[in-house]
Amino acid sequence: MSLYRLKPRFQALLRPFAHLLYRLGATANQVTLTACAGSLLVGGGLALSASAGQTGWFLLLPGWFFLRMALNAIDGMLAREFAQRSRLGAYLNELCDQVSDAALYLPFAFLSQAGGALPVLVVVLIVLANLAEMAGVLAIGASGERRNDGPLGKSDRAFVFSVLGLLLACGVRPGEWLVGALAAIAVLLVLTIVNRVQRGLAASSGSAGADSPAEQTSSPIRQGET
Repeated sequence: MSLYRLKPRFQALLRPFAHLLYRLGATANQVTLTACAGSLLVGGGLALSASAGQTGWFLLLPGWFFLRMALNAIDGMLAREFAQRSRLGAYLNELCDQVSDAALYLPFAFLSQAGGALPVLVVVLIVLANLAEMAGVLAIGASGERRNDGPLGKSDRAFVFSVLGLLLACGVRPGEWLVGALAAIAVLLVLTIVNRVQRGLAASSGSAGADSPAEQTSSPIRQGET
């Protein structure tokens, strides 16, 4: 089960905004880069506030995660529905997602009140999140479709980190509870990676009779499918 299942409804709500941006001349790549730049700014600001012990600024995290998810959905709609798909866009879509995730998770490493294990744990989470997305993308070459299996996909992680940010902003002091929560996230990310690899392999074996290996490995990564 994953929040990714709600994506079609979310896109339907955002479609008028995508059409408005298209009429204003915005492109899918511009929206992708805007979301990434915003994540870097928010992440950098939160890292500074965390190192100063000012956790109230983490209230920005839920709002930005929601806006970032909206921008991610809009860039996909612009790419698909207005013929803006491109190879550059496919690269930007994946790379900017990884950069944005790292920028928004990293501020938790600067919460010195939670102990010395926290920075290492946050770095591990960033690596695992990148591996989970890589496992999803690699499935395209094997089966022709990206894997977005849970239990902790991109949307799920955004929700979880938004809740953590909200708790910190409301005055809950970072401590062992935060280390435990991040450790649980790490376990769920490992399960996500395993699920995506297993189901990607299962899907590729099901399509092996229809496509040759050469055709499978040359399947393009298409913008707007995450």
